[in-house]
Amino acid sequence: MSFFDLIVIGAGPGGYVAAIKAAQLGKSVAVIEKDKVGGTCLNRGCVPTKALVHASEVLEQISSCGELGISVESVSYDFAKLHERKAEVVSKLRGGIESLFKANGVTLINGTGFVADAHTVKVGEDVYEAGNIILATGSYPAKPPIPGLDLPGVVTSDDLLEGEGVDTKSLVIIGGGVIGVEFATIYHALGCEVTIIEAMDRILPTMDKEISQNLNMILKKRGIKVNAGARVEFIEEADGLTVHYTMKDKPMEVKADKVLVSIGRRAQTGGVVDESMDLGIERGLIPVDENYQTCVPGIYAIGDIVKGGIQLAHAASAEGVNAVCHMFGEEPEKDMSVVPSCIFTSPEIAAVGMTEAEAKAKEIPVLVGKTIMSANSKTVIESGDRGFIKLVFNADTKAIIGAQMMCIRATDMLGALTDAIVNGLTLEQMSKTIWPHPTFSEAIGEALEDLGTGSIHSAPKRKKK
Repeated sequence: MSFFDLIVIGAGPGGYVAAIKAAQLGKSVAVIEKDKVGGTCLNRGCVPTKALVHASEVLEQISSCGELGISVESVSYDFAKLHERKAEVVSKLRGGIESLFKANGVTLINGTGFVADAHTVKVGEDVYEAGNIILATGSYPAKPPIPGLDLPGVVTSDDLLEGEGVDTKSLVIIGGGVIGVEFATIYHALGCEVTIIEAMDRILPTMDKEISQNLNMILKKRGIKVNAGARVEFIEEADGLTVHYTMKDKPMEVKADKVLVSIGRRAQTGGVVDESMDLGIERGLIPVDENYQTCVPGIYAIGDIVKGGIQLAHAASAEGVNAVCHMFGEEPEKDMSVVPSCIFTSPEIAAVGMTEAEAKAKEIPVLVGKTIMSANSKTVIESGDRGFIKLVFNADTKAIIGAQMMCIRATDMLGALTDAIVNGLTLEQMSKTIWPHPTFSEAIGEALEDLGTGSIHSAPKRKKK
C-alpha cells in the first residue's frame, strides 16, 4: 500500500493547485483524476469558452473594420476550425499542468477515486493510504425538471464545448446567468439567431443592477432577444424545437434548431465517499469550516462542492492553497473574503467586493464614484459599447469596499481593484496614483475624481448614505 501525505481527488483548478502547493512544502502528493487534468474549467468551461469568445470578437472586429477605413471584401468563418483552435489551446494548457506535476514530484493516478475511510482511498483494486485527503470533484451542468429536456437538440454547455461543438442557426438559451450571456455573445457573433429566457426579473440577477440593465440594452440593440421574468413550461419537437414559456401570465413560444440549458451547475459528490462516513452532505454540497476541513478530521473539500462556496476556478485554487496551509501548519495565504468575478461578454464585465445595494443592505454608509466610458479616449478609439466603472467606498473609513466595471478589458483591470480592497486602500491613497493616458484604466482615476475635486470627464460629486 502506497502512502502519501496528501491525496487529492480531482485535478481541476482547485485540486491541481492544492497538490502543487503541498509538493512545494516538501510533502508527498498524489492526484486522482478519472478524466483529463484541468477539470471543468480547462476542458469544458472557462478556457474553451474564452477561446471561442476571442474568435467571435475578432470576427466582429473584421466585420466592422470599414469604420476604421479598412476594406475587407468578404468575411466568413469555419466552425470546425474554430473548435480545432479551441482544442489546441486546451491541449497546450493541459500539457502545462502535467509538466508542473512532473516538475514538483506529484503522482498522477488515472481512475475514479473512492474514499473508504479518513485515511484510505481506493482506485479500482488499488488502495492508497493518505495523511490527508482533499475532495475537489467539481460539478456538472444542472438540468431542471422541465418536460422535453431529453429531446435531441437540447444541449448543455458541455455539449457546446466538447469535440466539434454544436453548430446552429438559431438557439434558445434557458438561463440568463454568466454561462447564458457568454454563449449568447458567441453565437450571435457567428450569425446565429439567439433568444434568452430568464426566470428572474433580469439577466445576471446576482450582479449590480446597472450592469444587468446595461447589458440587456446592448444585447437587444444587437438583435438578441431577452425575455426576463419568464418561466419555461416545456419543450417539444415541432418544426425543430419549440420552447413554451410563460411571461407576465401570458403563454408564449419560440422556435429554434437548438436549446441550451444553462441554469447553473450541480456538485459532483455522489459515490465519492463510503456511506459509513457522514460528511453532512446537503443537496450534494459538503459543509466545511473556515479552513475547508469537513466534519471528519483530515478530509477537506474545495471548489464547486463546498456548501456556501463560490463556483469560480480562481476561488477553488485559493481554497486549495488555504486548505493545504492549514493541514500542514502554515498560515492561510489567501483572503477569501474578497473574490473577484469576471464575465466575458462584449463589453467585458468585472466585479469585486460589495455593490452599492449590498452595502446599504448591511447599513454601511457609502460614497460612490462613477465614470462613463464614452468619455474614455481608448474606448472611443476602439469603438467600444456603452459602459462604466463604479467604485464603492465606506463613507466613514473612506476605504474601498467594492468595484463594478463594464467595459473593454474590464477583466484585466480587476486585479488592481481587488488588491486595493484586500489591503484596505482609502480614497486618498488611491487618488495619489497617476493613471497612464490613453488607456482604459485611466477611467478608474476618473471614477476616483468623481469623489474628489471632479474632472472634465466626471459627473458632479455625489454623496450617498
